Amino acid sequence: MDVLGKALLDYQQGRYSEDIVTHSSLDQTDELPLPYLFRNYEAMPDLEQQALQLCKGEVLDIGCGAGSHSLFLQEKGTTVTAIDASKGAIETCALRGIENCVHQNIYDFKNHKFDTLLLLMNGIGLAGKLKNLAAFFSHLKSLLLPGGQILLDSTDIIYMYEADEAISTTSPSYYGEVDFTMTYKKETGALFHWLYIDQASLIREAKNNQLRCEIVSLGEHFDYLARLSLEN
Repeated sequence: MDVLGKALLDYQQGRYSEDIVTHSSLDQTDELPLPYLFRNYEAMPDLEQQALQLCKGEVLDIGCGAGSHSLFLQEKGTTVTAIDASKGAIETCALRGIENCVHQNIYDFKNHKFDTLLLLMNGIGLAGKLKNLAAFFSHLKSLLLPGGQILLDSTDIIYMYEADEAISTTSPSYYGEVDFTMTYKKETGALFHWLYIDQASLIREAKNNQLRCEIVSLGEHFDYLARLSLEN
């Protein structure tokens, strides 16, 4: 069930009546407002704006969703490819005028290299688990041109835990691993794993996978923007 894609298409085609509801293993239920997924550059958080300004060369927008980042880059003349595993998301991107759209799981996308890999809105979450980062980074490196970069934002969600709770910062029970389901118009999609990673762990995992990691900027609430690049 492509819950996200159905919701995005409804909004794009003028059928907006409710938002996506997310349920997490942290015992939280939240709304994901659809208009926010269609925001323009001026409405984006500072970290996203910075990331878009740091994009160079040919860009792959991984987990593009409604395509707001791709659309901005395309309008400023950047060659960008929007990729998402959600068929509805890619149909939405095409309807919004994004020229290069790919409906595919990122692990199945091969044989093309880019100057910038863009993973915004906690795009590193696609790895699912901390233990999966080696395979995730290995595949991302296969998509990078020499001198290329990976731009990503994430959040250290340690603030969501009580001070007396036992927190592990290493696998296999890393505190940033969260399970989610999405519900839209009474339809609930499959459970999926999502990874939030703290800065120290990202730096360590990047180094373990022959990547340099630079923390570019800090956000207002435990979030940050990082740039990864191939070690020489």
